Amino acid sequence: MIKTRDDLRRYVDVEKKLYLGEKTYIQRIKERLLRTEDYLLWRYVYLMRKAEYYGNNGNPILFMWYQRRKNILGVKLNITIRKNNFNEGVRIWHSGIIINGYAKIGKNCQLHGFNCIGNKGGADEKAPILGDNVDVGVGAKIIGNIYIADGVRIGANAVVNKSCYKKNAMLVGVPAKIKETESNIEDRLYKEI
Repeated sequence: MIKTRDDLRRYVDVEKKLYLGEKTYIQRIKERLLRTEDYLLWRYVYLMRKAEYYGNNGNPILFMWYQRRKNILGVKLNITIRKNNFNEGVRIWHSGIIINGYAKIGKNCQLHGFNCIGNKGGADEKAPILGDNVDVGVGAKIIGNIYIADGVRIGANAVVNKSCYKKNAMLVGVPAKIKETESNIEDRLYKEI
């Protein structure tokens, strides 16, 4: 959660590098003029962070200003994210993202597009909690009062409706289950010897 100007600066600096990289000033101007997808996604995240900062610090005028600008761009990009959902380092690769207002997502989360992270419907405040470094594949859905451990990768179009406490696991399928990867199999065989 962004409380101070230093927090805001740190979040913005980390995320700006994720979206715009180490591009030159001319390349950044070109992306801004052409309204590339990376630029627009970066702009959305930037407005989201500013709204979070002013919302958390009791400045309703600036909060509403940035929130409104974020929402207008969000409608164009098909993205709905409430304040204080993400820790620093969120990377959205494509549009079509819906995040429940009660969901909590750790550092360095990657969303590949057309994702839903939400509750089971109604006025239920129980929503998913994702750890750090979670990678959510295209079209994946994470539904319910569940926990996803650090480093978990969720495959494309997977529907996760049960908690995964195993770090660095890979979840695939409908409903999602842990898939044994080659490195997990090798580790298990090594332990048996």
